[in-house]
Amino acid sequence: MPATLAFLIATLLWGSSFIALKFVIGMYHPTVVIFLRMLTTLMICATLLWPYVKRFQYRAGDWKYLVGMSLAEPCLYFLFEGYALEYTSASQAGVIVSCFPLIVAILAYFMLKERLSKVIVVGFLFCIAGGIGLTLASPGTSDAPNPLLGNSLEFLAMLCAGYYTICVKHLSGRYSPLALIGLQGLSGTLFFFPFLFFVELPTEISFEGAAAIFYLGSLVTLGAYGMYNYAISKVSVLTAAAFTNLVPVFTLLLASLLLHETLTWQQWLAVGAVFLGVMIAQRHSTTGNQEAVEELETATVQR
Repeated sequence: MPATLAFLIATLLWGSSFIALKFVIGMYHPTVVIFLRMLTTLMICATLLWPYVKRFQYRAGDWKYLVGMSLAEPCLYFLFEGYALEYTSASQAGVIVSCFPLIVAILAYFMLKERLSKVIVVGFLFCIAGGIGLTLASPGTSDAPNPLLGNSLEFLAMLCAGYYTICVKHLSGRYSPLALIGLQGLSGTLFFFPFLFFVELPTEISFEGAAAIFYLGSLVTLGAYGMYNYAISKVSVLTAAAFTNLVPVFTLLLASLLLHETLTWQQWLAVGAVFLGVMIAQRHSTTGNQEAVEELETATVQR
């Protein structure tokens, strides 16, 4: 399968995950939702996909990448994102995801010693300004009772996702995508299980709630992460990060169709600033900077 098609499928599924999460978190505590989501992924990996998952063969020195990957995503990422959607709308959360390519570039600078161009810095500033503007222009509503807190938590989730991307780029050439997802399912289940003792557990789960959780644990976690982990083994981390620009597009479209969410003109202006920042930053990898991308790939493999 071409990497482009895999990225398109992954971003579409991720865009839909904001809708499903927003729906089911309105019914159950975020911790319960995330635990059941990861348990669903683990059960599928341990049964239907076990012949592929068991091919995992540890290589010396990879423990720091495996632990970092698992801790960043699903553990901390889902923790931040699950609570973010209690306080902000699915549309706003999806727009914050637009900062992801720039976050990856920043992390690559510190972790892989990748040079940051002035274009990346300018794009990052636009992205942050747009995110702040989006938050300030977002009034408290039933869908977004505390946009400042919710959008801040979503940004922390994006930092975790960026670190995850750096780790997966290193691991994708050494382990199969399904083996990495199986590890994520196990680590996520173990991580979120203790939290269940401190939250109110549901006495029953409706069919709609169960269907949403199954969708998140199967199609989104297995499908999106499987496609992403496969595709990132074929391209650079900057190219992979660039495709996440499609996530807020899919999220906004799906939120409009399914949740009837709307944005004010001030919010659309902030959204425009975010997208402008992302477009500016993309010139870093599309106009005369292919050499830097190749250096990033080489540095990642060596590490």
